[in-house]
Formats: sequence, structure tokens, C-alpha cells
Amino acid sequence: MARRNTLQDDLNYQQAKRSLRQWVAQLDLRPQEVTGLEAELEGLQALLDKLETEVIHIAAFGLVGRGKSSLLNALLGEPVFETGPTHGVTRTHRAAAWNISWETRPKASSAQTQGSHLPPASIQSVQVAHWQGSRLELIDTPGLDEVDGEERARLAQEVAQRADLILFVVCGDLTRVEFEALATLREAGKPMLLVFNKIDQYPEADRQAIYDKIRNERVRQLLSPNEIVMVAASPRVPRLVQRPDGSFAAQMEVGSPQVDELRLKILEVLHREGRSLLALNALLFADRVNQQVIERKLQTRAQQAQDLIASAARTKALVVALNPITLLDTLGGLAIDVTLILRLSRLYGWPMSTAGATQLLQKIVLSMLSLGAGEWVALLGLGSLKTLLGGFSLGAYGSVALTQAVLAGFSCYAIGESARRYLAQGASWGPEGPKAAIAQILADLDEASITARLREEIRRKIGFAFP
Repeated sequence: MARRNTLQDDLNYQQAKRSLRQWVAQLDLRPQEVTGLEAELEGLQALLDKLETEVIHIAAFGLVGRGKSSLLNALLGEPVFETGPTHGVTRTHRAAAWNISWETRPKASSAQTQGSHLPPASIQSVQVAHWQGSRLELIDTPGLDEVDGEERARLAQEVAQRADLILFVVCGDLTRVEFEALATLREAGKPMLLVFNKIDQYPEADRQAIYDKIRNERVRQLLSPNEIVMVAASPRVPRLVQRPDGSFAAQMEVGSPQVDELRLKILEVLHREGRSLLALNALLFADRVNQQVIERKLQTRAQQAQDLIASAARTKALVVALNPITLLDTLGGLAIDVTLILRLSRLYGWPMSTAGATQLLQKIVLSMLSLGAGEWVALLGLGSLKTLLGGFSLGAYGSVALTQAVLAGFSCYAIGESARRYLAQGASWGPEGPKAAIAQILADLDEASITARLREEIRRKIGFAFP
């Protein structure tokens, strides 16, 4: 069973890596669509690099003064992260590599473990096949309640999105701010351990009472008891010293860290989930970026599509207005409509042939006719009338031509908008079919505004021909 789980873990990881590579390669973002997404795209590339190098990120979060930096130093076995009495020492997030295969450690002294729930037994070297070869990286973050907290909270959330395992550090009963932050981080969907630090500062009874309150009341809906661990990252222990006068007194010194249980918990998570942590995190982050990319594409391409449609509608209106022959009106209008659909299909990444664009145009026109053919019949009738009047009254011709041109331009606008929504939905009309979709599109169009703009545009372009 263990071998099967290992193989499945590797398959999940490799599949996630392939999927992310393919997705990044097929982003198809235009320069104007990249604007505003630079940070997300950089994060996506960093995540892909992370998958390639198999780096597992473990991030520590919590309020100021909870001992996050001391905890990470205790796990590392060396003072990499800055600590001190100053409020909010950690100004930005920092990271350090962690080689978790430590050597056998000596048993802690009785003075170091007195009153602690932690067993004094030493920890042997550990080999975990599921993530062997992966590099572990510990990340320290600023206090979530620090000055300029909005920016630091944003930074914490950004790191949380990329973290594979979250350590939420407290040093007593949870405050409201801590509970809200914990709930928010829990929404990231990542494995999490709640670390009750500084237990050496509490008598046994008080420590256990706080632990029970956290477990049974505060985080019961957010975490299981197995996800809560007590530690003393930088315990203060008494040492007997001799004074100059020969008497003896107790002096508090920093003792050996009591973080072995936390190490075991971390190993449990890695053993249970291994490289699947990386795969899941990559896909979750990619999904969030994908939603932003889709929204940006839709926004920018919708504006470009509107420009294409408006330009085609003006061109069709002008062509119809200036052309006295009905047949040429019809053929010219069809050519403009087909060209518009072809350009829209390229814009939305669903390129069509001329035959395909003609078929889509036919479906749109037939749906429009079935919804009410009055304007289309009027358009053809006015075209015939315009041909007859061509040799008689310039004023009468101009009036009919203007009306026909406006109707032609509006029809082009409706056709273009229908094609745009069809292509924006992945070349699909949706579950209700083309007729229902086009009916909704026509209902949404502001006919009065569109026809007024077209009429004004025609008069401005060739006003001499119309009364």
C-alpha cells in the first residue's frame, strides 16, 4: 500500500508539473492584457520553478511577539532569523533552507523538560521517501498586527498562497485578531499546524487549561486536535550561579528548544502528503491566476471587439448609404459582416474559415428573422425604393438612403455583438441555444442610441447628400 501511495504521489506531482507547463505556454496574453497582472504572472513562473526544483515552503504566521522567528531558528538549529525585544523585528518576509535530516540529539536535561508535556526521548535520523530529494524552505513573516498592517497583511496573504504548510504561532489563548487571521488563512486550503509557543512561561495547570480551551472552544471548527502542538522555542531555564560574596542565586538563561514534537508533526504531514503538497498548491494558485487572466482577457478583448463592431457598423452604413443598387448593398453588407466575424474569431482565439464565418452569420440572421422580420423586410424594401428614386429626387433618395443605412449599420452591430458573445463563451451559445441568446442580446442593445450615433456619423461623413 505504501508503495502504491508513493507511486500515486509521484504521478500527481508529475501531472501537476506538466499541466502547469502547458498552461503557462498557452496563456496567449497580448501586451495590453499583461498590464496589471505582472505580479501574478511572476508568481506563476516562480511556482513553476518551484515545481521543477521541488521546494516545499513552510511559512510561520502570527501576531507580533509570538516567537515566530525564534521558532524557525529552533527548527533550523541556528540563529538565521532576527529576533529581539523590539516590537516587530521582522519587517519583511525572509526564507532559509532547512535540512530536516538532523543527527541524533541527546536527551534533554530534567531542568529543561520539567513540567513539560514533551517526551525527553531523542529523535533519530529520519528518511521519508515521499519527499526525499525535495528542499524544505522555512519562511518568516511580519506580525499580522504590525504597524502598516495592511501592507504586511497583504504580504502575509501572498506568502500564504504560495506556502505548502502554514505554522500559525500563538503564545496563549487566542485573541479575536488571531482567530480572524487564523480563519482567513484556513481559507487558503493549505495544511496548517497551530503552534502554542512559550509554554515554559506557564505553570503546568495553566498551560494545560489554555491548551484545552484552544482545542475544545477556540479552533474546534477550524482545526483538529492533531493539528495543535505545544513548544518552547526559546525557553528560559534557571541556572545556579555563585555571587561574588560566595552566596548562590538562580539566573535565567536560554535553554535548549523544545520543538521536537513540532518536528514530528511536520514529518507526519510530509509523510502523509509529500509532493502532493506541491502539486495541490501549484494547481490552486494557477486556478486563481487563471480566473484573473480570464477576466482581463474578457475586459480587454470586449473593448477591442466593441471597437471592431462599431467600425464595421459605420462602414456598412456608409456603403449602403452611397450605393444606389440593392443587390450591391446586400453583397457588400454580407462581405462586411463576414469580415467582422472573421476578425472577432481571431481576437477571441477561435479562428474560423470564411465558410465557417458565413455559416455563423447565417445562423445569426435566421435567428433574428425568426424573432421579428420587420426591420429586415423594411431594409430590403427601402433598398428597392432607393434604386427607383435614384434618377428622380435627390432629397427623397437621400432620406430613404439614410434610413436604410442606419438600419444596415444597426443590423451589423447586432450581428457583431451576437458573434462576440458566442466567441467569448468559447464558441458556444450556452444551454438555451442561439435563438434565446440572440433574443437577449437584442433586448440588451440600446437601439435608439446606436441608430442615433450612426445617423450622426453618416451625416457628418457625407452630409451633402442628405436633407
